[in-house]
Amino acid sequence: MSSDQVIGIDLGGTAIKLARFNRSGDVLAELQIPTPQPPVPGAVTMALCEAIDQLDPDHLADLVGVGLPGPMDANARVARVCINLSGWDDVPLADWLEPRLQRQVTLANDGNCAVVGEAWLGAARGFEDVVLLTLGTGVGGGVILGGALFTGHNGAAAEPGLIGIHPDGPPCNSGNQGSLEQFASIAALRRLCDVDPRELSDRADAGDLQAKAIWQQYGTTLGVGIASLVYVFTPQRVLLGGGLAAASAHFLPDVRREVEARVQAVSREGLSIEACALGNGAGRLGAARLALQRLSG
Repeated sequence: MSSDQVIGIDLGGTAIKLARFNRSGDVLAELQIPTPQPPVPGAVTMALCEAIDQLDPDHLADLVGVGLPGPMDANARVARVCINLSGWDDVPLADWLEPRLQRQVTLANDGNCAVVGEAWLGAARGFEDVVLLTLGTGVGGGVILGGALFTGHNGAAAEPGLIGIHPDGPPCNSGNQGSLEQFASIAALRRLCDVDPRELSDRADAGDLQAKAIWQQYGTTLGVGIASLVYVFTPQRVLLGGGLAAASAHFLPDVRREVEARVQAVSREGLSIEACALGNGAGRLGAARLALQRLSG
């Protein structure tokens, strides 16, 4: 077995994205499979084993990093809870996978994986203080402070999508109410206009004024949440990833405008708010990077 190659996995509610990388972060092979429905831990574990065997039948990689939507334990081996996956509560996924795969496994929050991927080869490279939000089925995220991934007490930080922005807003699977996720996820956008986000983006591209107004409303509310995060972390850069970031041209101006209006100048000095550079590939790349950092000799 060789540690010259590594597998990175991004486990989402609808799809599992896998890739095999070399130590420079180049993609050597990639695969995407649907997430089992319902995405209970046992079914997901078996799907992961089959997909990894398909991606790397010759066992060229003996390190595996898995990004999941929720916090891990401090040792990065147990998924404490996966907020938008059913039945996930203190699941020892690394212990389940390692004997089946005969490879070393480490776990991480998917938002943390995304920010680590962007810091390695994307839009966070060269920045010491970064906040990233993933805008998709849920709203996840990750934070880099002083050049290091911020994981907080017991490894459960950061969950920037779960901050409260409206005391009487819709209930969140986290137990919060009116969280940023309830105003910035795909479901939240569809509450504003029950149209597929890609179609809504296409309409805005074509000059549809109603579609443009929906994206502006979305961007303004997202900007309110980001303003709070800027006050807490004073990052050099805020990055927006996940599926909805593909439409960022339609809402980024409103995000920036809202942050500028709400955040005092000293707290946003030098701040830039941009779309991620790696798209939906950031999570699996970051998972691979964390596996290399944690598991390599």
